[in-house]
Amino acid sequence: MLYLLSRLVVLAATLLSWGAAPAQTLKVTLLGTGAPIPRFDRFGPSILVQAGPATLLFDCGRGATQRLWQLKIPLGAVQTVFFTHLHSDHVVGFPDLWLTGWLPTPFGGRAVPLQVLGPTGTVAMLAALQQAYAWDLRVRSTQDVPAPSSALAARDITQGVVYEQAGVKVTAFAVAHGEHLQPALGYRVDYAGRSVLLSGDTGFSENLIRFGQGVDVVVHEVAAATQELLQQSETAKQIVSYHTQPEEAGKVFTRIHPRLAVYSHIVLLSTTPNLPPPGAEVLVPRTRTTYAGPLELGEDLMTIEIGERITVTRFPPSGIR
Repeated sequence: MLYLLSRLVVLAATLLSWGAAPAQTLKVTLLGTGAPIPRFDRFGPSILVQAGPATLLFDCGRGATQRLWQLKIPLGAVQTVFFTHLHSDHVVGFPDLWLTGWLPTPFGGRAVPLQVLGPTGTVAMLAALQQAYAWDLRVRSTQDVPAPSSALAARDITQGVVYEQAGVKVTAFAVAHGEHLQPALGYRVDYAGRSVLLSGDTGFSENLIRFGQGVDVVVHEVAAATQELLQQSETAKQIVSYHTQPEEAGKVFTRIHPRLAVYSHIVLLSTTPNLPPPGAEVLVPRTRTTYAGPLELGEDLMTIEIGERITVTRFPPSGIR
């Protein structure tokens, strides 16, 4: 009974404060736009997609749970998590989402197993996490927290349609994150005639361009380093080669021709203390050498609503503190 009452409280809180997208609108929220650097303004990579009845999370980097609750979205409202790849900065926030999300509280409230899809290795990683947190799972399940809500339903996936429910379709595709960093995936989400492409971590990718044809919005990673650093550091050259520099991203956008391109997972590289990273202000001018269309530099908690019009809102919107 106590658990049922707590679930009703969570449901009421969700309905009152969620701010879900209007019907037939695809809503994308950049929870974290950063890289491994532990910054306060750019948390780890994580993107929330709300489409009809589906609440989907793509990657779960550092601070994803704090960003969700900052928007008053219960962690238990996330139904399915997709990993682009298994680099730590993309998955380190997952145990928090999983274990905090099954508590019977306004900020948790998950009542069913959490679905998790990702490249080969995802199932093995989650099995290891279940072993690592076995004590916590056992102790909490003896309290007023039903065990099924802590369960994980994991699946390793490859390129193709990987999710199709209630008119929402998610297609995974291979991307070019360096020969030693495979498998790595991007995702395309289609709903009610609207679409968004999420690049994941990638260098210039012909396959991404192929899957991006006709898409409304492209959310793409970007990396930049100073020429001085690239001349001095082989490590920096290697890291940049695994990512997409602004001029390359501009070529991708020009060939896809989306209604809007957005930068996220912003990598501003510095590998030596005497050479600071470039500022984010260089990204758009460098992109403009190869792309003239609509472009936004992503920020944490920026929302993009994709309907007849595309509406971009920067945090904090009215009523959220």
